[in-house]
Amino acid sequence: MSLDWFSTRSLYFPACAAATSLVFLGVQRVSSAPLSENTTCSTERRVGPVRRLKFAAHRVGGASIFCWQLARLLACLVLVVLSALDKDQGHDGGHDVAWNAPSTSQWSTHTMALHTTRTSWTGAALLATYGYSSALSTYTLLTSPQSSRNTQPHLCVVLLSAWFVYVARDVYPLATYSLVPLDAADPLLWFKVAVLSVAAVVVPVCIPHTYIPNGASTRNEHVPPEETASWLSFVTFSFLDPLIWKGYRCLHLSYEDLPVLADYDRAEHLRQRAFPELDPFESASFASKPRHLVFRLLRVFRSEYIFIAVTTALRVPASFLAPIGLNRLLTFIESAGEGAVVRPWVWIIWLFLGPFLSSLVFECYAFVATRMLVQAESILTQLVFEHALRIRMKEETLHTDVERESELESSISSEAVPAVKTVRTGSTTEGSNGQTKVPSSTARNADNLVGKINNLVTTDLNNIVEARDFLFLVIYCPLQIIICVWFLYEVLGAASFAGLAAMVVTFPIPGFVAAKVNQTAKERAKKTDARVQQVTEVVGLLRMIKLFAWERKIKERIAEKREDELTWIRKTRTMTLINMNLNFAMPLVTMIVAYATYTMILGGQLTASRVFSSMVVFEMLREQFRMVGSMVPAVIQAKVSLDRLSAFLRSTELLDRYANLQRADADVLSDQQVIGFQDSSFSWTASDSSSRSRSGRSSTPGAGRRDFALRVSGSLRFVPGALNLVVGPTGCGKTSLLLALCGELHFVPQTPAAWFDLPSGGGVAYAAQEGWVQNETIRDNIVFGAPFDEERYWSVIHQCGLERDLSLFDAGDMTEIGEKGLTLSGGQKARVTLARAVYSDAAILLLDDVLAALDVHTSKWIVDKCFKGGLLRNRTIILITHNIPLVADIAAFVVSLSPDGRVVGRGTVAEVLSHASSNSKLVAQVEETKQMDDKAHSVLDARPLDRHQRPGGKLIVAEQIATGSVNWGALALYFKSLGGVTFWVLYFSCLTVSNAVILMQTWFLGYWAQQYEDAGEGHAAEVPAGRYVAGYGALVAINFAVYSAAFMVFLLGSMRASRIIHETLISSIIGTTLRWLDVVPVSRIITRCTQDLRSIDGPLGLIFTQTAETAFGILSRLAAIIVMSPIFVIPALVVAVVGRACGQVYIKSQLSVKREMSNARSPVLGHLGAAITGLTSIRAYGAEAAFKATARERLDKYTRVARTYYNLNRWIGTRTNAIGGLFSAGLAAYLVYGTVPKASTTGFSLSLTVAFSRLILNWTRNLNQMEVEGNSLERIQEFIDIEQEPKPTERGIPPAYWPASGRLRVENLDARYSSDGPPVLHDINFDVLSGQRIGVVGRTGSGKSSLMLCLLRAIFTSGHIYYDGIATDRINLDALRSNITIIPQQPEMLSGTLRQNLDPFDQHDDVTLNDALRAAGLVRLQEGSDTRSRITLDSAISSGGGNLSLGQRQIIALAPTAAVDYATDTAIQESIRQELHGVTLLVVAHRLRTVMDADKIMVLDAGRLVEFDSPRALLQRPNGLLRSLVDESADKDELMTIAKAGLLQT
Repeated sequence: MSLDWFSTRSLYFPACAAATSLVFLGVQRVSSAPLSENTTCSTERRVGPVRRLKFAAHRVGGASIFCWQLARLLACLVLVVLSALDKDQGHDGGHDVAWNAPSTSQWSTHTMALHTTRTSWTGAALLATYGYSSALSTYTLLTSPQSSRNTQPHLCVVLLSAWFVYVARDVYPLATYSLVPLDAADPLLWFKVAVLSVAAVVVPVCIPHTYIPNGASTRNEHVPPEETASWLSFVTFSFLDPLIWKGYRCLHLSYEDLPVLADYDRAEHLRQRAFPELDPFESASFASKPRHLVFRLLRVFRSEYIFIAVTTALRVPASFLAPIGLNRLLTFIESAGEGAVVRPWVWIIWLFLGPFLSSLVFECYAFVATRMLVQAESILTQLVFEHALRIRMKEETLHTDVERESELESSISSEAVPAVKTVRTGSTTEGSNGQTKVPSSTARNADNLVGKINNLVTTDLNNIVEARDFLFLVIYCPLQIIICVWFLYEVLGAASFAGLAAMVVTFPIPGFVAAKVNQTAKERAKKTDARVQQVTEVVGLLRMIKLFAWERKIKERIAEKREDELTWIRKTRTMTLINMNLNFAMPLVTMIVAYATYTMILGGQLTASRVFSSMVVFEMLREQFRMVGSMVPAVIQAKVSLDRLSAFLRSTELLDRYANLQRADADVLSDQQVIGFQDSSFSWTASDSSSRSRSGRSSTPGAGRRDFALRVSGSLRFVPGALNLVVGPTGCGKTSLLLALCGELHFVPQTPAAWFDLPSGGGVAYAAQEGWVQNETIRDNIVFGAPFDEERYWSVIHQCGLERDLSLFDAGDMTEIGEKGLTLSGGQKARVTLARAVYSDAAILLLDDVLAALDVHTSKWIVDKCFKGGLLRNRTIILITHNIPLVADIAAFVVSLSPDGRVVGRGTVAEVLSHASSNSKLVAQVEETKQMDDKAHSVLDARPLDRHQRPGGKLIVAEQIATGSVNWGALALYFKSLGGVTFWVLYFSCLTVSNAVILMQTWFLGYWAQQYEDAGEGHAAEVPAGRYVAGYGALVAINFAVYSAAFMVFLLGSMRASRIIHETLISSIIGTTLRWLDVVPVSRIITRCTQDLRSIDGPLGLIFTQTAETAFGILSRLAAIIVMSPIFVIPALVVAVVGRACGQVYIKSQLSVKREMSNARSPVLGHLGAAITGLTSIRAYGAEAAFKATARERLDKYTRVARTYYNLNRWIGTRTNAIGGLFSAGLAAYLVYGTVPKASTTGFSLSLTVAFSRLILNWTRNLNQMEVEGNSLERIQEFIDIEQEPKPTERGIPPAYWPASGRLRVENLDARYSSDGPPVLHDINFDVLSGQRIGVVGRTGSGKSSLMLCLLRAIFTSGHIYYDGIATDRINLDALRSNITIIPQQPEMLSGTLRQNLDPFDQHDDVTLNDALRAAGLVRLQEGSDTRSRITLDSAISSGGGNLSLGQRQIIALAPTAAVDYATDTAIQESIRQELHGVTLLVVAHRLRTVMDADKIMVLDAGRLVEFDSPRALLQRPNGLLRSLVDESADKDELMTIAKAGLLQT
């Protein structure tokens, strides 16, 4: 295309664009539906001009948008007027110009005036273009954004076409020595260009976007600034300026101060977007097309990845603007401008535009990438959570995805029997019968389900999102390397191929290292999982650990896991060093080979322009290899984590209703709406049934294998609208029967006509055996998301006997329960669970022995007021109970189970008992119940309950958020842990030498290039190139060695710091008080031990090394600048001050947001853990949707904070890069125009100062990032400084003979759970002689558990407790607690074998352990049961003992418990008398038969000791509390006989 053609035809281009636009708009209008919108409504016509303007501004999206659109319209009209005037006056701007340009010398003294030839056509074309643009501008101004959505792009394209034409005709020539503007003769040229620039450039980039909600249901009350920001504000992130300055001025930015969440970031929207592709139950192709999860995520985020691919590709040419500009600028200086076409200021601008445009492109890329990161976190967390709601709960004992050993303790210590034992009766009924088949090989690999899911949504999720930049490996790095090679070829010629050959030869080495990195990453992940899961289990059972004085041994176990993890972290870091050195060395080797080839073989002159421009490119090449080296391990680790997530989605065993979606419902359910079974068998897992079908029942079980099946032969139908009982011995499968009805067990039909059915149309309520509650108020737990009906609510409170309990709480029913119901006693928790079921409108209630934890008075109240009350009338109740006499008269139907899980009786109470000769004692008890006098009066009445909401019920304290900069104490914790003086001297010395050598390398190359300049043209052979190549290679080798030494020194120090900080944190948590554990959720503790420790192990150390290296680089270059170019010192310091100022403004806001972000994650994990714990109850109630909604709410809160956090990083990035680019361009301008430049000096000075400014800005960023990562140190420090129990001292060691006896004396004992809390025990006094057996009874909440805790100094006490004559407050806690054994109310167990639970520290042989089981009565209870279902030392125990019933757990824990039947209770009492003879026993009992033969009975009421004497003496008191309890009991006569005889009648 000739210049003549361009000068005469180019002004037609805008008219062509306008015509094309008109055609497209016409086609769109014809093909679309007619617009129903009126541009001016009738209301608007009737109001005044001011109101009309307001209407117009509101219509287009706001006053700001209206003003910008009005400005564009005015600019278009001005252009129309100018074009019309120009046409009338004959100046349309079309010109003919001669191609023959004058020489450079002529251009310097002469400006050529061009003769112009006017044509009317070009003027008419411009007039039509601007007229069309004015029409489009008017339309966009008068219509709504929805109507003008298609018009805006056309308007922008038309105006930009005109603007680009004028830039090409009149602006570009100004940058050359040989051309002049084509329209220079037009006197209004620059005014036209300015007006056109406003309309075509300024308005489009500055006008805000109109907020269009992403659906009416998700419309934000406040407009998200991200969605309304203009393009200029968006690419510079100026829409965050108000937040930044607010954060700078205030002490702390709260959550409410952050920008509202954009519509497309909301969890509900993300779920709708992603689940059709990722969720196995919503994706039609998930099973049919088993694609890897990576490709499914790519499909979900396809638009984001397209944008990322484009920006990644654009960043490559943008990054070469600076090297090209530097090369051209130095070439201009070397040639003194001879033959130059482009003016040097153009190349100076390139030095600024290169890093600035590259930064803008990268920040836009990072904005989308981090948005996708946060969205992926929300999506995957929802995916894991919702899939977890489908899991079969007992599945956790079957898989070995994560290799670990569960070597921890259970609820029993097998150490020497102490002189005093406190025995706690169970407060709940038998658990899910627990008969679960486990792998025959070992049970040590049993998974902790909650821990596994926590790992998936923390560690694995972080690994996945950290690999979001994998497209750099696919697009950016290959393109960058290709262009680097092309650039080097242009500069060094064929020598670049020699360097490329060296690169190809060494390229397989990083691949080998990457494979090793992959192996170490996998092993490290396993070790991290093992440590995290063990910490998770320990934290969950920390109370038990403290009460058994196992702290020291537990810390040793955790330390072993931590040491294994650190070993692999060290190996990973070592491989990282090797990888870094390789990636650093390969470009240097390439550079040395290329320079040597160019000078020694090709004989070329290594001029300054070649050296310094190629140095930049070699540095870019080195950066690519460094990026590959750092990203390959991250991608590999993400692959590992994605495989784990995929295995969780595909391989986890699900409930039948999810696993058998393709089976017809008729295969499982009957045709009638009945409640019951027919010819059905149920197992805990599908593998159980398949194993039985393959091997048969007679097969010999492997070690540790237990196999249980619930069997219902024939038809079993419960009576609707009545009370149905399920009875049987401990561990027979009563809970399994309820869970089978709920669909929790695997259904195995025995005949073709088999079915089971639980109609859910009227709703189902489930009161679990362990009284599952949420960390909410008592009211919230009872209402459970249902509409609040005040009258019904208070009726439920009354009928469930909670009025008196609520009156004892300062906040009444607004009291926060705490995690696992810590505020409530076992009986209170059971009644809250019952109240939840009663309050619901469910037609069917499944109650799992809610009476077991209650005393006689409370149990009778529940039966009389609740079971016989109006709220349960005509509702179907299926109740598991051992207390048949209490409910026999209202039971319409009874189901009896045998010990091996078979239904052996069904019908009325009389019918069932008449067929079971072994139940003769129970028959007698039922008959005795019928003859009892009706004593429905209750001592549960309390003072009138204040029903108004009262403050003060908060238990869980809000997580503290630090303000200001990271405190020095937290940083000092890390710095001191790194090492002493020797560490810092060695590390800093190595960094100093390394940076000095790097400076020498740059200077040496400049010196080498200077030799060619001094030798002159054609004398390159006189320069000894071999010597210089060898010298440069030596400097490179020295730098390798010194830097590696620095890295290893810091590696050893960081390992020491990780070990010390972890040990300090664990010691602090294990050594804290029980009260602190009450008010701090477990999820916060786990977050400190996982997420925050992960920062210590990884990012914090990396950021610190980068900060230290950058700081030493700054100091070394500043010293060089002072020596070489002192004039650069002041500008460099200015850059440092400006960069630091930007950093200070940024860091105040970022620290606040980072702290909020850390705190926003814990509630998500806490909700997930609580939901998994109560999974059976949630599914029974059908409350999955409510829990999903709550999870989405908490995810939205986290997403809002996380998006702001990442966007603030973009804000500082654009500004620091702009400052660096301006500094480089300013110095280049000074060197070119302010001095007499010399190429080698200019190149060295520019490279030095550019590197200095880059390092300053990097140092600012790193320092800010280190403060941000230091937030994890703050959070860990917060948990290190918590309140602690007294530490062991020399004075606290008791005498060697102690305890010689079990005498216990208590004087004036008061107790409270917190130092400022209300007293729970008042003036307790008693004296227990050695060897006595004391029964402790009292109503629920009377203080029985509190008294047990006082004996162990677990709560705040005043007064004195003497144990064998020594005050317990003078004895070390470990000595005290190891000599007083408490068997807790709800025994806790950890995953592993029964042997590991009984003997967690391998102190006893199997003979001793079997004797202990035999003494506890377990062997006797299993007589006659199937061999495969018996519990042995090799039997697997899931986390928490979930695969055992509570009764079985309490038998193992040697606890006389209400959760067992009478026969079991008798066996336990006998074993206690025989095995613990001579030991002082305090037995807390709900069942009076347990303690009526005790030496003395202690009766507590409202925290006071009201009675303490022998049973016979207490029963002789007519108005005594124990006497009233006995009178209410169904076993009154027998209890009186036992008390008189002083022995148990069996």
